[in-house]
Amino acid sequence: MTDRIRLSQNGPEVSRFAYGTWRLMQDPDGHEPARVATKIAACLDLGITTFDLAEVYGSYLCEAVFGEGLSIHKGLRNRIEIITKCGISTTSPQRPQNRIAHYDLSERTIVASAEQSLKHLDTDYLDVLLMHRPSPMMDPDETAAALTGLRTAGKIRHAGVSNFSQGQFDLLQSRLDFPLVTNQIELSLLQTTPLFDGAVEHLMKHRATPMAWSPTAGGKLFTSNEERPTRVRAALDALAPKYETNAEVLAYAWLLAHPIRMQVVLGTNKIDRVRVATEAMKIKLDLQDWFILLKASAGKDVP
Repeated sequence: MTDRIRLSQNGPEVSRFAYGTWRLMQDPDGHEPARVATKIAACLDLGITTFDLAEVYGSYLCEAVFGEGLSIHKGLRNRIEIITKCGISTTSPQRPQNRIAHYDLSERTIVASAEQSLKHLDTDYLDVLLMHRPSPMMDPDETAAALTGLRTAGKIRHAGVSNFSQGQFDLLQSRLDFPLVTNQIELSLLQTTPLFDGAVEHLMKHRATPMAWSPTAGGKLFTSNEERPTRVRAALDALAPKYETNAEVLAYAWLLAHPIRMQVVLGTNKIDRVRVATEAMKIKLDLQDWFILLKASAGKDVP
């Protein structure tokens, strides 16, 4: 069972883990509504109430598929948090007008994307709408106008960003009279850059909580034979007996130990893997052990 956190001081209350749907359409057991409904129910049984989606996932099909699965659980909407993202435009049979992959954070596109998400998910509101990627062509006044209008209309309750730099975050925030509640960033034992480039401290300054995506580096942490993941696995395996657990659980515990109390986004289609991840909630990682794992990742001691 996962505990609860807030994405920001006045942001939504969410589960410590979120179930990510990026690979929903790639499930070898299928993506029929019954299969999706089974995964939703399993997550809820584990205390995971937050579901992370995006307009572009599954070549623009994921939100509708998730919505069909959710519709099987009547009356469930008020028990879950739906976070979705917009702003990425790719070439797809679902979007024949797109001639090239690009970003679009214009007011018209954001509003149209949000309206489509509401329809696909059969809901009156989105708990959080994220700008999926920063665009070098973003007009912050336009983007802010879209988010403000959607929030005023009650169609979104909160807004945030994904993969934004500190400057990009601050630029958009400067045009809003309500806080951005999160920045969804890649963070894992194989991607520690946000811990050192100011990204995490920036969110702490804003009292916002990151959503950490790809917490096992897309599985590379446990499947790659390259030097760095091999070194990290060895360190995890050496420490695991001390905590009466395994390397995978310990990798999640390393993320959960950070004082920012991040939300971790899980991207697996296997419920057993989701269950394993939640075991990390039981572990209080020793400070020096945290640095042992950091050293394994960096290949050297801290300066």
